[in-house]
Amino acid sequence: MNSKESRVILNLIYEYFIILWGFFLIGFLGIGGFFMFRKFLKQLPKEDGISEMDWQRYYISKTKHMWPQEELDLLEELVQPVPELFRDVARESIASKIGEIALLKESDVITRDILIEGYIIGTPKKDHKFLRKTLKEKNIDVTPYEEFFHLSKKEYNEGWEQKYKNQQKLQNKTSTN
Repeated sequence: MNSKESRVILNLIYEYFIILWGFFLIGFLGIGGFFMFRKFLKQLPKEDGISEMDWQRYYISKTKHMWPQEELDLLEELVQPVPELFRDVARESIASKIGEIALLKESDVITRDILIEGYIIGTPKKDHKFLRKTLKEKNIDVTPYEEFFHLSKKEYNEGWEQKYKNQQKLQNKTSTN
């Protein structure tokens, strides 16, 4: 092989490397853009004029003092399977849903029941398997939460507050009888 042929081969390898690098660059920019766009959508105001992120911050600030250390530790354990890069965002999102439920229940402290209920409502179904496993390891009975496991996240979001209030009224009526 002479030097001219080796230069042609090296140039060909270099060109393929540049093309491959271009595809990787476009792919990574697309993935990053997707997550940035999702974050942007959360910042847009909803029908009430307040964005999803604003509601999350509101619920966290209103309930920050209500978290006992034991429940904070359980929440931290439950968000462990989330990749570290996204863990803070997941923790904040789940904690805000837990806070929202605590405020709806007019609770003075976030209990284990409120935490588990909020975790189920605030997470996609794929995370429920890990929750069941963790609760089983901690000898916590999941039967009181089964109705939440059978709903999809979309079903929670669509009028879940009204459904929750109706359920509470039914439980109060049955407990007083």
